[in-house]
Order: sequence, then C-alpha cells, then structure tokens
Amino acid sequence: MNVEIKKYYTAKELANMQLTCLPTFHANVRKKASKEGWACRKRVGRGGGLEYAFESLPEDAQNEIHIKVAKQVAKQQAREAKDNQPKQADEPKQANYLPEVLWSGWEDATAKQKQKATEQVGNCFAVDDLINTGMGTVQAIEQVAADTGVSKGSLKRWYYKVRNFERSDWLPILIGNYHKSKKRQADFTPEAWEAFKADYLRLERPQMGTCYERLKLLAKEHGWTIPSLSSVKRKLKREVPMTQQVLLRQGDHKLFEMYPSLQRSVESLEAMEWINGDGYKHNVFVEFPDGEICRPVTWFWQDVRTRKILAYRTDKSENTDTIRLSLMDLIYRYGIPREATIDNTRAAANKKMTGGVPNRYRFKVKEDEPDGILKILGIKVHWTSVNYGKGHGQAKPIERAFSHGGLGETVDKDMLLRGHNTGGSAKDKPDNYHGGKRGASYEDFITALDKGVDLWNNREGRDTELCLKRYSFNQVFERDYAQATIRRATTEQMRLLMLTSEAVTLKHNGTFESHSGGSIDGQKNRYEAVDLIGSHHKKVVIRFDPQKLHENVLVYSLDGRFLAEAVCTKKVAFGDTAKAREHSRDLRQRIRHEKAAAKAQLKMTKRQYAELEAAIEVKDDAPPIPSITEIMRIEGNTVRKQTADADDEWEHQDDYMNYIAMLKKEMSDE
Repeated sequence: MNVEIKKYYTAKELANMQLTCLPTFHANVRKKASKEGWACRKRVGRGGGLEYAFESLPEDAQNEIHIKVAKQVAKQQAREAKDNQPKQADEPKQANYLPEVLWSGWEDATAKQKQKATEQVGNCFAVDDLINTGMGTVQAIEQVAADTGVSKGSLKRWYYKVRNFERSDWLPILIGNYHKSKKRQADFTPEAWEAFKADYLRLERPQMGTCYERLKLLAKEHGWTIPSLSSVKRKLKREVPMTQQVLLRQGDHKLFEMYPSLQRSVESLEAMEWINGDGYKHNVFVEFPDGEICRPVTWFWQDVRTRKILAYRTDKSENTDTIRLSLMDLIYRYGIPREATIDNTRAAANKKMTGGVPNRYRFKVKEDEPDGILKILGIKVHWTSVNYGKGHGQAKPIERAFSHGGLGETVDKDMLLRGHNTGGSAKDKPDNYHGGKRGASYEDFITALDKGVDLWNNREGRDTELCLKRYSFNQVFERDYAQATIRRATTEQMRLLMLTSEAVTLKHNGTFESHSGGSIDGQKNRYEAVDLIGSHHKKVVIRFDPQKLHENVLVYSLDGRFLAEAVCTKKVAFGDTAKAREHSRDLRQRIRHEKAAAKAQLKMTKRQYAELEAAIEVKDDAPPIPSITEIMRIEGNTVRKQTADADDEWEHQDDYMNYIAMLKKEMSDE
C-alpha cells in the first residue's frame, strides 16, 4: 500500500502539521508562501482561500510531510493489526512465507516490545515512501535518520529486514523473536533438583535456607552440580506454581482458602426470612453466680439480609439450652424465620434442635427419632460446609461479627470488664492478665454484653450490600422489616420453645426414666403416667421445663400427638439439666486431674524400669535338696513307695550336678 500525498494543501493544513521548517500559524504560512512564490490555486468549496501545490513547497517541508504521513499510516496499521487478523496480500512480494505464521508471535510480545516495533515500522514506511518517489535507498535512509534522530545503521537494518515483505506484515517482523528469548539458566543436576523439591515441599515446612544446606551436603556426596540459593528460588518460582507449593507445604485447606469465596447477594431476601447463628467464646473471665470463674460462651442469632444481631443468650458453655432460649427470644420478638444456617456442632445439631432433618450428619439419624424444634417450627436448616476437615467460616455472615473490630472490641473490652480480659491469643495478653484468678461479676458482663451488641447494631457507615457505607444494621433492618411478611408463633409453638424434649422408652406399666437429669449412684428420675398403662407405644417424647425436672412432664407420641401428663415418682437425680450438665463436667475434670496426679506419682516409666531390670544377671542356682526322698516303684499291678534318706542320695546328687555343669560348659564352648 503506497502513501498518497495530496497535491494541494491550505495554509491552515500546513500550519497544523507543525513542520519544523514552516511557521505554525496559518497567517505566517501565507506570508512565507507569498514571499517565496509558491504555486497556488483558488480553493474549491465553502470558505474559499488559496491552496498551495505540494511540489512548490520547500524540499525540507516535502520530506517532513512524507515522514509524518507515513507515521500516521503506520499507527493506523498497527491499530488495525491489533484488532483484526491481517489480510493476506493479493500479490505477495515473497510467496514463500505465511502471514499467519509471522503474526502468531504478536500476542506473546510485551506492550513495550509492541510499542518499539510500531515506532520502527513508521520509520520504515517513511523510507519506503521516499524510495517510491524516486529517491535512492541510501539517501532515503539518511534523510529519515536525520529527521527522526534514529541512527542510520539501525534504520538500514530494520528496512532491509522488512523490504521483501508486504507492508501489512512489517510490524510482526520487527517484533522478531524477542518473545521467544530465554535467559541462560544455571546448571542444575536433575537429581539434585528433585532432591531439593522432596525436602522443601513437605508439610513440615522447612526453611529454604536449611534445605539448601542439606542439598549442598548431598551434592558433595553424589557429585551433583547445584546453582546458588537465589537461582534455586527463581527456579522454584518459575517451575512450581504457588498453588502447588501451598498444597504441598500447607495442605488442602490452605489451598482451598486461596480461592475467592462465593459472593452471595441478599437483595432477593426479606428481613427475617433467613437467619444464621453461631457461638462465640468471650476473651474475658466472668464469675458466675455459683462462684465458678470461666470464659462465657454466647450464642448469637443474626439476620442474613441486614446483618443485625437479633437475639442472644450466654452460659458457661455452648449448649442446647442457650440456643433454644435465644431462638425463643428471637421468635417472640420478631417472628419465625423460614431458613436458618448453623454449624454442625454437638450443641446446634443435636436431636432436640434438628431431629428429623434428613441431611444431618452428626449423630445417627433414626426413623423413630422425634422431630426437633426447628423442623416443628417449619424452619429449613442449612449446614455450613466442612472443607478438608475444617469448617468454612465464610459461609456464615455472623463470623464477621467475631473477627477484628467485632464483638471482641465492643463487648470484651468494655470498661466494666477492665482487668479481666484474656487477650486475643497466647501472644496477645494484656499487662494486667491474671490467668483467671479473678473474674468480672456476672451482672457487669451481661450489662457489657447488652451495650456491646447495641453498639454493634447501631454503628453507621457499614460497608455491606444494603448499608452502602451510610446506614447501620439496625436502620436497614427497621426499614426492611416493616415491609416483610412475618410468620408469628402460636401459643403452642412458644410452649415448645420453652420446653425441651427427650425420647424415652415407655414400659408396659406406664413408667419411664429420663436421662436429662443425669444420675446419682446409678439412679435416674422416674416418671409414671397412669393413662399410658398397657399402651402400645414403645417410644414416646417427653417435654419438660429443664429447670423443673422434679415436676410433671408432658408425654407425646413420635408424630407429635399429646398422650398424657406424667408425674415424677422417683426424685433421685438432679432437678434441672444445668446442674446435671455441670455435675457431669465436674466429674470428668476430677477424673482427668486424678489421672494426671497418678501419672506424676510414677516418675520412672515402664521402659526405664525394663532397662534397669535387664541389667540384672539371673543366677542359675541349684535347686534345694530335700531331706527325704520318696521313690515310686512299680511291681506288677501295684505301686510301692520306698523312702530314701538324704545322706544315701547325697553322693548321687553331686554326680548329677557335676554332669549338668559339664554339659553347660560344652555348650558354651561350641
């Protein structure tokens, strides 16, 4: 494709070209043209004026115009080449090349290489245009080199490299093989490289420097060639992807955490349609009313759409009662949600809460187990995923409330609890940490908990999908809750939340025993229902107040029908589940402490004792000689006992022992 030069230019066009040999203002161009007598004609079209013949312009101006137009064409071709595949020329100058082969390396080149090739091809176009006007090749190269400041040698090398090809294919030719160039790599024996990878890429995560020192010892032993440590680092980065390094050194779960989590939208949900809950162990010591000092655990329920914390209950540990009672608070105040996401923990996924849920994978699911509270209330349960042996905290929004700047700041570091904070980790202990010797009062902790949750809910400028860095969780919840469809709980449903349940075996005489109160000396609370004497029900469900186990309980069938009311006739166990749970925990702790104390008593291990015992030489002493020896003689069909004196047998005994000693000596010599 030849560059077309216009035959006539206006003064304004020449001024806009910013030529070095012409004025840059059109009035001054007209003055110069009039002074030097450029050939001109009247401009045809609107505006009139004069047009100056290209051939009458100064020679320097003509050359600059050639170069500028050529560069413009080159840039245009570069843009077209980048967006579209180049078209094969109708009559290629060199028939033994394929344009698609030349252009195959274009996308592999860097942006810097492409920019450099674009500048080079513009200069080559300028040289080619001058040659097409009749100028010699050497003169054209010298002219373009002088105008652009490029060395004549470089320009000559570029042009001779591309002149036998179609101009549309010059750009990839000037890219050359830069994208294929490889830096020289240091020598590295393959066996040494494999040995280093085997040592470094393992779950113990040894330091690279230590592995390199071991590699040097192996290389000296086996005659391997190894590069420097920096070269090994570059080779590892180049040949082993980071994902594989993480997998081999940190395991499956760390690799799983590298991948971005799924971003879920809550726009389609209603307020109180979906909740999620989890337990949080506070970093503060609290003295409970019974005098025990420990770190309390609070169960929180949160609205998924608005992120507001709706209800919570606290206790010494995460247990079913706190989950059930906090759910009761939530339902009493806001209504029944349709779906809930919880962890697969013993407290949350037990049969009392999730019985009858088919996809529960903690505890064995039986056909005759009673329905749990969540299923009875019509709440669909979603379990958080477990990936590679660990829970997936990203699946629950409530986890954000437990991280940095969350409830650990608003609750645990409240002024009412100062002096009792444990810190976030073993390396993050405050200076006034006392190891749990004292605790904040239970009343102060509850006050700090209420204040902290309220502060968390009402903090404005939250960066969530609905808060938009402007609103608080509480503001968004109040706005959306007023427009939501809410399911209210009936009196019977609230009674289910107030009472806990247990599946028991009903005897033929209408009696049964409850495990909820624990046992004392092997005895459990026994109940009797006169109306169920001779009943065909073998398994029934009892519902009771967990704090009043010595009072009457309600008996239901497995499908939820009320059967009778049972009376506690044998009050031998605990009267509430909390005391039974604490007794069981105390008993386990006592046994654990006794085991540790008993182990401390035995300062010498069995192995040490065996080593000491092995050092003792066992003497092969002769057996004691009896004073009287009885000889049994068989005579015919009778047995006669003959008594021999010890003195008579002494000589024979000495001979026998001498014979045994001689045999031992012969065996040892052999």
